[in-house]
Amino acid sequence: MLHRNLPLDAAQLDFARQLRRDATAAEILLWRHLRGRQVAGCKFRRQHPVPPYVLDFYCGELGLAVELDGGQHYTEEGLAHDRRRTAYLRSKEIRLLRFSSREVLLELQAVLERIYLEVAPPSPPAPLPEGEGS
Repeated sequence: MLHRNLPLDAAQLDFARQLRRDATAAEILLWRHLRGRQVAGCKFRRQHPVPPYVLDFYCGELGLAVELDGGQHYTEEGLAHDRRRTAYLRSKEIRLLRFSSREVLLELQAVLERIYLEVAPPSPPAPLPEGEGS
């Protein structure tokens, strides 16, 4: 699903720009692999505003957000905030993949494989060799 960009207020844009400048080590590492259509030809943006939120990574073509969760996400308050945020994004028909920053830093290949499985079209089954399957 393609989500059109709506006009954003200056404060929202400034906040997204600040998040880009202050990226975490995990965000920087994952962005190296998502940028430039490196994953199944999908274009991702980083720190993409979807008011009132800013998504860590977003593929508009697929309506897919990839969020990296630091330690603040695992408190009661953080978990409640994430539930509200997830419900809001789902109401906007945005699918969400969540990974901990630790997963990105220690298990990058597994994270990239999970993202690839979410974005890549399924391959058609290979034809059976002649004479088999009849």
